[in-house]
Amino acid sequence: QVQLVESGGGMVQPGGSLRLSCAASGSIFSINAMGWYRQNPGNKRELVATITTGGRPNYADSVKGRFTISRDNAKNTVYLQMNSLKPEDTAVYYCNADILRRGGSYYRGYWGQGTQVTVSS
Repeated sequence: QVQLVESGGGMVQPGGSLRLSCAASGSIFSINAMGWYRQNPGNKRELVATITTGGRPNYADSVKGRFTISRDNAKNTVYLQMNSLKPEDTAVYYCNADILRRGGSYYRGYWGQGTQVTVSS
């Protein structure tokens, strides 16, 4: 069993900051890429940022310069520091990780349950 548990969502005013965390736990042998996605009702889930095992990040154009993704491989945890938040950043944010389970033979993607981020005055 593998679980991804997110935390850190909430409500913030425009221009504010939030930090999301996502910890992977369970029968994990190895984790490859980790990332954050977001989704609003009626819309497709969209990529926010990903990060490789070696720490190389990739960002959606809409968040470049405002969001920073990082990870702690020892803790199987990925973070998303969100600064200069805008109302259009409002969404449910989902953590994703490519995980090889103990005894498994291939990596597969796992999702967290999602955490709500609301940017409003």
